[in-house]
Amino acid sequence: MKKSDAETVLLVGVLIRGAEEWKVKDTMDELAQLAESAGAEIAGRFLVRQQKIKAGHYIGTGKAAEIADWIKENRVSMVVFDDDLSPAQGRNLENVFEVRVLDRTQLILDIFAQRAHTKEGCLQVELAQHQYLLPRLRRMWTHLERQQGGIGLRGPGETQLEMDRRRIQDLIRTLKRDLELVRVRRTEQRRGRRRHGWALVSIVGYTNAGKSTLLNRLSGAEIFTEDQLFATLDPTTRQVELPNHEPMLMTDTVGFIQKLPHHLVESFKATLEEVVESDLLVHVIDASHPQVEMQIEAVHKVLDEIGGLEKPMLYVFNKVDTEKGRNAARRLAHQFAKTVAVSALTGEGIDLLYDELADCLKGRKVTLRLSVPLSEGKLLSSLQKSASILEQEYEGPDADLVVRVSPQLAAQCREFVVDEAD
Repeated sequence: MKKSDAETVLLVGVLIRGAEEWKVKDTMDELAQLAESAGAEIAGRFLVRQQKIKAGHYIGTGKAAEIADWIKENRVSMVVFDDDLSPAQGRNLENVFEVRVLDRTQLILDIFAQRAHTKEGCLQVELAQHQYLLPRLRRMWTHLERQQGGIGLRGPGETQLEMDRRRIQDLIRTLKRDLELVRVRRTEQRRGRRRHGWALVSIVGYTNAGKSTLLNRLSGAEIFTEDQLFATLDPTTRQVELPNHEPMLMTDTVGFIQKLPHHLVESFKATLEEVVESDLLVHVIDASHPQVEMQIEAVHKVLDEIGGLEKPMLYVFNKVDTEKGRNAARRLAHQFAKTVAVSALTGEGIDLLYDELADCLKGRKVTLRLSVPLSEGKLLSSLQKSASILEQEYEGPDADLVVRVSPQLAAQCREFVVDEAD
């Protein structure tokens, strides 16, 4: 987008009495990054201090009038609030400001719509958009619902309300059905991967922590990366070979942020299911970020919501090529059981990361010494496809092998085990 074509945006945050000011300012910093990621230019910010949220305009009418004057003087084309607004509040503010008004969720949905490219990603974004719209549609038509059955008021208004509501509900049902087919397909893919004995690893973390850059570094992939929030939205899976020659499949998942709307998590559960089914989570952390602890907490909150917080986790402190990142990584390392410090950009610490990944996954496979009759062609074929064959010798009627296999494949080999080599 050319600079001249970009929306000129004013950001508005509200500090309620008793709230911590630094937290509100931090989420507004993130809102600014979101707006820039959507292609907007930030014209200014207002931090409104008040006792409580106002029902009509979210902020007081005096402050709304003050902001309206500032908008006219600075030729702002849009206002973005750091919290969710009701439809009535949005309409009232637009009447005062005479420009478009968006809330945080609408801005995130706009970015998601820009970044989703796969069919699955587009389905998930569309579902989130309609789930966001449905309750607001109901509130927008409340004045007509109250009039149901009144003399001279039956008909068009009520009919339009019901038609719009049914249409959106039907769309939501269709989208959920389509996403259920995606979920079933993913489940089948995971079963196939497990049959081959591959470890499943998911990269999780705050948006812009360097997840895609790390996957590129480990796998040699060329996933799009950019210094902006939600640069990549669609999940990407790549094969990575560890130093012990064990293959694993690593998936880059959508990044998390503070105040991530619940229905967005719901919409992306088909993708986030990869996290729950993984053998290991790699939590990538931007160690150079001034609010690194808050970002870790935000990721933990979403993982807890989807049932992934109890999974084995390796904490990867990224961006230690900066002094701030290196110092923070050193300070935070003692808080977690498994950590490694890296720079995905420069490659610093990547060898240590490979070793930690191998160590975290070593319990998934066992090393066996086998003597398998050559007549067991099906089993030998499975071993060739799915096991790591360390030694092999074919003399006489049996194949003498030393293999590393998954527990499932080890059970099939039980009667041919000569020794457990671990």
